Amino acid sequence: MNGKIEVEKTFQKFLGNKLQYLSNKNGFLGIDNNFNFKEKVIIIPFGLEKTVSYGGGTKNGPKEIIKASHQVELYDEELNCEPYKKIGIKTLKPFKIDKNIKKALKKISNINEEIINQKLFPMTLGGEHSITPGCLEPFVKKYKKICLLHFDAHADLRDSYNGEKFSHASAIRRCLDHKNVSIISFGIRNISKSEIPFLKKNKSRIKIFWAKDKVKWNLHKFKQFIKNKTVYLTFDVDSLDSSIMAATGTPEPGGLFWDETLNIIKIAAKNSNIVGADINELAPIKGFNSYNFLVAKLAYKILSYKYLY
Repeated sequence: MNGKIEVEKTFQKFLGNKLQYLSNKNGFLGIDNNFNFKEKVIIIPFGLEKTVSYGGGTKNGPKEIIKASHQVELYDEELNCEPYKKIGIKTLKPFKIDKNIKKALKKISNINEEIINQKLFPMTLGGEHSITPGCLEPFVKKYKKICLLHFDAHADLRDSYNGEKFSHASAIRRCLDHKNVSIISFGIRNISKSEIPFLKKNKSRIKIFWAKDKVKWNLHKFKQFIKNKTVYLTFDVDSLDSSIMAATGTPEPGGLFWDETLNIIKIAAKNSNIVGADINELAPIKGFNSYNFLVAKLAYKILSYKYLY
C-alpha cells in the first residue's frame, strides 16, 4: 500500500470524522465536568520519543504534564481572572504514535491541520523536539510567512544527527527547509561547529538571543522583530536554567528563569498573532513533581497571554 494513503487511512480512523476528547476532568487543568464551554484550544498529547541522544523519558512528558496541571490554580493573579473560562480548553484522547518517525510527524501534521481548519488553536505536549517540523507543516501551508519563536538551549540546526535528518537535534533545520519560515531563538547556549556555516548563510532568517548575552538583551528590538508577525511558538524546556529544569535529556546551566521567560512570551502575545504552540523535551523524574508542574503552569500561561492580551 502507498505510504501516504496508509497514513491518511490511519488518520481518518483515528479521527472518526471528529476529534476525540478526554472528559474535562481528565484533561488539561482537570476542570469540573459540569463546566461547559466552546473550546478555542486543543491540547494534543504526543509523546514521540525516537531520537533522544542523552537522557530519555520524554514519551512520559504529556501524561505527567496533564496530571500536574490538575494542581495548577485556575485563577491568575496577574490577569485577575480564571483564564480557562475565557479560553475553552479541550484535550485529545491519547492515541498510538507510529514507530516510523516520518509517519509519526505526518500524523501530528494532519491533526494540527484538522484543528486549524476548525479555527482552533493547537498546543502539542511532547515528546522530543523532533515533533516541531510536523506540528508546523500545516501552518507553513496556511500562511504566506510564519515566524518561529523558539526557546531552547540548543540551536537544532544540524542537517542530520546520528544519520537521522528528523532528529531532535535537527528540528529547527527541518522547519527552515520551508522558505517562508523565519526564526527568533532565545536561550541558545550550545551549538556545534557544523551548524555555524548554515547560521551565517541564513542570518537574514535567523535571529538568536544568545544566553551568554542575557544581561544585554534588547527586548525592544525583539518587539520590533516580532511585531505584527504570524507566530508559532516552540518551547524546549531545556531553554530553562538547569537549576529550575533538571527533568530534561540535556539540562544546561546558564539558561532562562521563570519571570524573564514569561516576559518574552508576553511581549510576543501583545505584539504578534500566536497561532499554535508546542512544549517538548520534559523527561519526568519520579518523585520530582515540581518540574512537571512548572511545564503545566507554563502551558496555561502561554494560552492565557495568547487570549487575554
